[in-house]
Amino acid sequence: MLIRINYPDDSFDYVKEKILDRLIESKKIKRFRRSAGWVTLGVDPVRTARREQVSKKNAAGI
Repeated sequence: MLIRINYPDDSFDYVKEKILDRLIESKKIKRFRRSAGWVTLGVDPVRTARREQVSKKNAAGI
């Protein structure tokens, strides 16, 4: 699934979820589009990267 993103220079693009996680972590995007609307980094709640969740589960023995 491709997700629409908005860069700080106001250009737009579509990326895969895996790339979105990296862009969120590196703070290289201003916002991205969810089904409910735009999510602005630093303003709206953002999920943690999926790989961090997997690491936590593995550490907990789940």
